[in-house]
Amino acid sequence: MGPATEHPLRYELASELHARPSPRLTAPATCAFVAFKEPRNAANRDRGQDVAHLSQLTTRHGGPRPDPEDSHYQGKLGRHDLKWESHTEFVTYMATVPGLPIRPFDPSAGAIFPEDWQRQAPGKRIAAVLVQIDFLPDDPAEALERMGNWFARDSLTSVWVLDESAMIAGDFRIDSDGWMRFALFVRPDVGAGRIGRILHRLVELETYRAMSMLGLGRARGLSRRLNELEPRLTAIVEGMTDGREPDEVLHDLLAVSAELEAQAVQHSFRFGATAAYEAIVMDRIQALRESRFHGRQMLTEFMRRRYQPAMRTVKSAEARLNQMIDRTERAGELLRTRVDVQRSAQNQDLLSRMDRRADLQLRLQHTVEGLSVVAISYYAVGLLSYALAPVASALVLDKAILVAALTPIAVLVVWWGMRRVRRSLHDGDTPHS
Repeated sequence: MGPATEHPLRYELASELHARPSPRLTAPATCAFVAFKEPRNAANRDRGQDVAHLSQLTTRHGGPRPDPEDSHYQGKLGRHDLKWESHTEFVTYMATVPGLPIRPFDPSAGAIFPEDWQRQAPGKRIAAVLVQIDFLPDDPAEALERMGNWFARDSLTSVWVLDESAMIAGDFRIDSDGWMRFALFVRPDVGAGRIGRILHRLVELETYRAMSMLGLGRARGLSRRLNELEPRLTAIVEGMTDGREPDEVLHDLLAVSAELEAQAVQHSFRFGATAAYEAIVMDRIQALRESRFHGRQMLTEFMRRRYQPAMRTVKSAEARLNQMIDRTERAGELLRTRVDVQRSAQNQDLLSRMDRRADLQLRLQHTVEGLSVVAISYYAVGLLSYALAPVASALVLDKAILVAALTPIAVLVVWWGMRRVRRSLHDGDTPHS
């Protein structure tokens, strides 16, 4: 088959399946991960600035420069392997290096991302994670002791993952240097590909958790605004029964409806993104296939207690906004019904007045027709008397007798003629079957 038979995007779409592979790592190793997001309108940001920021980092460490058209990058920066990805709203940097720092979770492990370079980022840092990858001790009590020294006990989660081939521990807290810390302990026989996949899912879990939590602040602000609008909407609905003029009610209803629609436009993307990110978070947890480690808190338990309430708050605010929009629509329908009823009553009254006016016009018409018969007869008799005067003289007939004889004849003829004219007009207005 020649190129003419291929869809122009076939190879590009197939390559996308393999464009973002997980890193391959062997223990012990250290990972530093950061993600940056524009505070506003991140989906429509200038992605050229993201690539330029990446180029500054690769140039600083003597690594290969990225292709400006690519949305992902992998390269060697000294001892570090760097993986960069551009997403819809954010960009991520993952740097891995063999070995562990002298002190556990030493901030120097993130020196691959200098402070001044981070300050120059197009967006703001939304996630910063340090992950230490080490072999699982033969005695799990040793791992428990280490975790007790590294993490806060009240929020510590530690779980077996992927059929107890590795153990993940972390407390989802940010330390004094701005890093969130996780420990990954693996068995000696776990391959480099599996370690890389576990690490990738772990940093994605934290990144998408942080992104989804952005909806919480928006939900709280929206709830405050809805608290202000709800009494106004209630007053508008109640005002439909207290005799207020429809025009006044409609003006208030349009103001509230416009505000609600504006809120929906402002929050629809963020709420939709929050739902999508939440689904990814739960998918990443499910993909780890966690099981309980020595009676410790699991990721699903931590998320159920501390993460899901925030997501329910977002969903509740979105549902409340949609309910209020529905209420405004129903209020508009009620107001329209009220106006239609009033208009029907007005039309009925108008038709009644028109009927009375038509009846009056008919009576006037009959009166005018009677007067017309008299007037036309009067002139007809006068004309005929003049016309027949010679005949009356020849017959030696008194003119008074002639006029008296002509009068009833003229009246009957005129009356009959007027009736024929009215009947012909009536028949002309009546449609034929």
